[in-house]
Parts: sequence; C-alpha cells; structure tokens
Amino acid sequence: MSAAIRDARPVEYPAAVEECIERLDSLLGDSYTISRRAVALLLMQEDPDILAQVREREDAATVAAVQAVLVDVRRSLPRSAGYWIAVARQERASAVARRALALPPEGVVSARERLSRLTMNPWTGIPLLLVILFAFYELVGVFGAGTMVNWLEHGLFGDVLNPHVTRFVEWAIPWPWLQDLFVHENGIWTLGVTYAAAIILPVVATFFIAFSILEDSGYFPRLAMLIDRLFKTIGLNGRAVIPMVLGFGCDTMATMVTRVLETKRERIIATFLLALAVPCSAQLAVTMGVLSAYPMAVVLWATFVLGVFLVIGWLAARVLPGPAASFYMELPPLRVPQIGNVLSKTFSRMQWYFLEIVPLFILVSVLIWIGNLTGVFPLLIKAMTPLVRFLSLPDEMASVMLFGFFRRDYGAAGLYNLSQQGVMSGRQLLVAAVTLTLFIPCVANFLIMKKERGLKATLLMTAVILPLAFLTGFAVNAILVVLRVPL
Repeated sequence: MSAAIRDARPVEYPAAVEECIERLDSLLGDSYTISRRAVALLLMQEDPDILAQVREREDAATVAAVQAVLVDVRRSLPRSAGYWIAVARQERASAVARRALALPPEGVVSARERLSRLTMNPWTGIPLLLVILFAFYELVGVFGAGTMVNWLEHGLFGDVLNPHVTRFVEWAIPWPWLQDLFVHENGIWTLGVTYAAAIILPVVATFFIAFSILEDSGYFPRLAMLIDRLFKTIGLNGRAVIPMVLGFGCDTMATMVTRVLETKRERIIATFLLALAVPCSAQLAVTMGVLSAYPMAVVLWATFVLGVFLVIGWLAARVLPGPAASFYMELPPLRVPQIGNVLSKTFSRMQWYFLEIVPLFILVSVLIWIGNLTGVFPLLIKAMTPLVRFLSLPDEMASVMLFGFFRRDYGAAGLYNLSQQGVMSGRQLLVAAVTLTLFIPCVANFLIMKKERGLKATLLMTAVILPLAFLTGFAVNAILVVLRVPL
C-alpha cells in the first residue's frame, strides 16, 4: 500500500472549527463508541443520532454547555460548520488522489480506454461479444464438455473406477435391492458421483475459469452498458445484467441477487426470466457439449432460448404495472485479468460446487432409489411419457425431465448420457435441450423464489413456465420438421 493511502493524519479544519472541536472534547465523557473528536464533528453537522446520544449520556449542565458551543461556532463562521468540514475533507481526498493516481495527459485517449469504448458501442460491442461467446464455447463446450468429460467419464470412471466399485459392492452386499442404492443404473456412485465428478465437474470448472477471467477484466459492467437499451424493452435496465450473468453460474444465487434491482416490478420480471430462460453453469456447459457435434444446433438453441427470453420479457413488461427504473453504473478500469484473482475466484466457486452441489447429486440418487423401490418414480415417469412423446422424443427423456426438476444440471447430465448412447437424432437433441432449458425451476431455485417473491407469485410463475416449455419444444420440433433443417 502506498504512503499516500496510508496517510492517517487527522483532517485539518478551519481554526474556528478546530477550536470548537477542542471545547467539545473537554466537555464530553468517554461513554461513546467513537472518539470524542468524531462526536464533536457530528455534533457540528447536527447529526440527530449523536445529539440524542449526548442528551442521554451527559448531564443537563454538559448538554447546555455543548449547545452553547454549537451556537458560538455558528456565529463565528460565515457558513455552516458542515460546509467547512466537507470542504476540508474534499481537499484532503483530492490531495491523496493526486499522490496515488497517475492520470493520462488531458485530451489523450489510451489504448485501454479505446477498447473500453469499443465494448460499449453497439456497432463494435456486439461483434466483440460474439467473439467472446465463441471463445467461451470452445473452452467450455468443446474442451470442458468434450475432451475432459470424455476422458473422465469413459476413461477414468467408465473403464477403471465404476467396474471395480460395482464388483466390490456386489461382493460386500448380498441383496440386489440394496446394491441398487450404491451402484447399477441409478446408484449413488454410478449415477450421483459419476454425474457430479465426470460430467458436471469438468464443464463447471472450465465455465468458472472463463467466467472469472471476464469478471476480473471489468467486462461485465461494460456489457451492462451495451445491453441497457435492449433490456429496457423487457422492463429491466443494464443493472439487471448482474443477476442475469450470475444466473449462468447458479439461478438460485442469482434470484437472491435480484434484490439489487430498484423496483418490485423489475425484481419480479428478473426472477421470472431467470427461472425460465437462463441456464445455470452446468446445464449451459453440458448442453453445449451435447450439441457440440451439431454446430448449427448450438446456434439454433441459443436463438430459440433468446427469442423466448425477449418475447416473454416484453410481454411481462407490459402486463406488470410500474415505472421504469433509472440506470447508472460505475465502470471499473478495463484491465488484463490477474492470474491470482482468477484462480482465487475459481477456487471459491469450485469450493461452493463441492459443498453445495455434490451432496445434492447424492441426495437425488437416494431419492431416485427410494422412488424406484416404492414404485413412485416409475409412476411419475409413466405420467410424463405422453408429454415427452408430444415433443417427438424417446420415452427415456421422461426420466431426464424428472431429473431436471430435482436439479437442472442433473437433467442436463441425463441428456448427455442419452446423447452418448446414440438414441436421439440431432433434431431431437435440440428439441430436448430447448425444453430442458425452459423447464420449471429446480427445487432449490423454487424455494428461493418462494422466499424472495412469495408463494403466490412463485406458483404463478411455475404454472406459466411448465406449459410454455413444452409448447416451445413442440413449436421448435414443428419448425425443424417443416423447414427440413439438416441436423
């Protein structure tokens, strides 16, 4: 830390103010949580809380003496004491800033500033955003969900760990019904741990690395400026980019962050759109991995989901009454991401993944085992089968949809498994991906929505989202068939 920033000398005020501080200091007792000098300054600025504390903690004679000193300082100064205190503090702050900051010569625009302006200009910002999204896809969708998942799922787990664990459990536990809890199709190890470690972990890790790089560069506030005009058409403004971007990490966390939005109307619209059309990190990454064999499918998936996001947002903005909020945002410097910061942010998010998400995967495996054992889970799958057939998808998608209710990323992992088994065409994978992305919020997100927006609003949103997801999936399938899109 520089010497300028370490400068902790008291701010020097005009002589009349300093004299008043000394007189008040001699009158006040020691029963305050802050220094007597700080109390004196607040008294001169007529702070009501400090005045109340002085009346409560000092005797009547002291209170009267304090009031007399404050009257004297008002008479001795041409303007209020608060004004001179503010001026002195501003001068000190400016002096510190002059020593701590290196400003470019006036009229000279640095290369970094030029790049910053390019990111916010629609003519250059949108192409730059597309380039960033392509790099994001290559890192997360191709390398994370392709190369890394293939090595972990088929190499480490499929060929090495899972066969040994299955043989050990079958040797140690003689009852097949109990063996199913740990291994076989839906066991804790072969489903929960394998999904979490071999399918979700690599895509989440690469996603968090890419996310942390963009975050540390200062790009996200500039993205907010870029999309402010677009967001205003759906009842939001650029500030909503904060929860929307966080939604690509976890919709549950992002729903809590909607508190930063100014109006209740904005918070409701943002919560609804997060639950409807913003995929979480694992779901986004796995979906990109599933569709990576069909590049056109990735583009169409993003187009359909973005279209639903904008159309439903536009309708919600016209249905919900209320004024539009103003938009202002401080822009941090655009900089080269610091490796230490990127690693630290990625580590903290991976820690959250292991502590919060992996136990949920294990819990879902247990619930599926109980559901299969009691016959409830097969009944639910049977009830969902007609909806799946309505989308021209194989019956196996019914269980994937059910997985998606427990956790969106769990459903995405189930879709990945089906794609690896080759039971679905490119068109079916696209329809399934769109439907799963728009599917009802997972249990954790549902509970947070209830806490933030109330039970009535949450049930209403869910009641709209569920049929909308299937109707959109049906429409996507019909469009692909009619237009004979090659997938």
